[in-house]
Amino acid sequence: MKKRNIFIAALAALVTVSACRDLDVPVESQYVNGNFPATSQDYAALLGTMYTNLASNYAIAYWRMQELSTDEAIIPARDGNFDDGGQYRQLHYHTWTFDHPNVTGIWQWGFGGINNCNRLINLTVASNVDTTTKAANIAEVRAVRALYYFFMMDTYGNVPLITDFPVATLPATQPRAKIFEFIESELKAIAQQLPSKSGNAATNVLQYGRPTKAMAFALLAKMYLNSTVYTGIERNQDVVAMCDSVQTNTNYFLDARFRDIFLPNNGPQINETIFAIPYDQQIPGNQFTRFGFYYYLAQAYGFNVGLSIAMSTTPEFYDRFNLTNDARNRTWLLGPQFYPDGNGGFTNQPVYYPNSTDQVVITKDLVLVPPKPMDVGNTIASQASGVRSIKYYPDPTIIQASRLNGNDVPVFRLADIYLMKAEAILRGATPTTANGALQTPDYLVNLLRTRAGAPTAAGITLPQLLDERARELSWEGWRRNDLIRFGLFEKEYVLPNDNLSMNKDERRRLYPIPITEIRLNGNLRQNPGYEQ
Repeated sequence: MKKRNIFIAALAALVTVSACRDLDVPVESQYVNGNFPATSQDYAALLGTMYTNLASNYAIAYWRMQELSTDEAIIPARDGNFDDGGQYRQLHYHTWTFDHPNVTGIWQWGFGGINNCNRLINLTVASNVDTTTKAANIAEVRAVRALYYFFMMDTYGNVPLITDFPVATLPATQPRAKIFEFIESELKAIAQQLPSKSGNAATNVLQYGRPTKAMAFALLAKMYLNSTVYTGIERNQDVVAMCDSVQTNTNYFLDARFRDIFLPNNGPQINETIFAIPYDQQIPGNQFTRFGFYYYLAQAYGFNVGLSIAMSTTPEFYDRFNLTNDARNRTWLLGPQFYPDGNGGFTNQPVYYPNSTDQVVITKDLVLVPPKPMDVGNTIASQASGVRSIKYYPDPTIIQASRLNGNDVPVFRLADIYLMKAEAILRGATPTTANGALQTPDYLVNLLRTRAGAPTAAGITLPQLLDERARELSWEGWRRNDLIRFGLFEKEYVLPNDNLSMNKDERRRLYPIPITEIRLNGNLRQNPGYEQ
């Protein structure tokens, strides 16, 4: 069992809050003397509410906005099925509107999370817990709030800056650079108050899925890597410094097997995870795992529930998985399908379609069938078109009622630290020595290639580094961020028989402010290119 107590406590806290019906309680707080949190355990449960919200949409709508808008993931219609009003097609072609459901939902998710963090800070300040615990709790909430703000800044650009609860006046849109400065100052202020990963397994279980010093350093590294995009100022040497700060803690190290990082039973035992969002049968939200599998393989893999035939990757993206003996190649399903051997490989036993002697064969190309837009048809053959991901192995404990997957989803891990550091050096930063070695881009990339069993690199370039990020971090929610930084977000990858084309307006590097929010708050200003 890998359930995290803080999340279960958070669910209980939410039930308690929702059950309150005291009409005398003021609007700004549901707490009175009789139920105001008093103990450290009370506050642990209370803080858990910010994590349940974080999990609720990170691996659904937020993930879709970061991945379906790139070459990394695609949900084509299949004779109209999975079109869902064109929302996935709009992400693919960069034709989303200011009322797209993900645009609205993620704004509300992010600022709902920020508002809750502000509420939690107020409650913690007013608490009677000891000074040390209070300071630690406030630092934890500020770190999560900073993460929410990063998601909002990266996705929407110019957003309101809200630190008060309750909000006294309708907030105005602030420049992206100001949000950047706020996040940076918050993380610098609290980093030393956050816990460090230790060599004690029991302690790491309690810290898992919660901010640590390394999480703050990793988030700062990600911000500095993208600083030219966010602020117009290059910060590559700061990227290296933050990556060095993570590497100072030798309790983070690469796991021996790449596949283990993403299995349904992943958790605090994964050595390279810096910050992950936990999921299991009690923590809903991981939806892309089942959408990326292939329905007709379910029985062969031991699943007795309806999974999906919907989501795959584009042929252009899959072609990057071309290194000999690379374990990361085996995170995709392509060609004739065989029963798994339970150890990351396959047997010689073919998987047949039900009541048939036809072997399941997954094909790479997504050939569209006009006139329906971005539609591959719905024959058995077309259902099998598109390379499927097996990186996040579907959870064998999945049940039909909820179809939840227990794979925790990493936000930051050590592999990304290595790749961010390598990229910053390629962009002009000075290499540093860490853990006894001069860490050049080749050295850092080869740490990952060696773990994967792939040939080592020599003289790696920035374009090759971007391909390495694709191989290592596929479906981890960073592709949009990467392509924008490399100036490639508008690159078109044409599918056969496509009767539509991508909107190449660079203003699409930001999503619009939801029109519903602008109508409610006249102080918000729409992003350029999305005006009514």
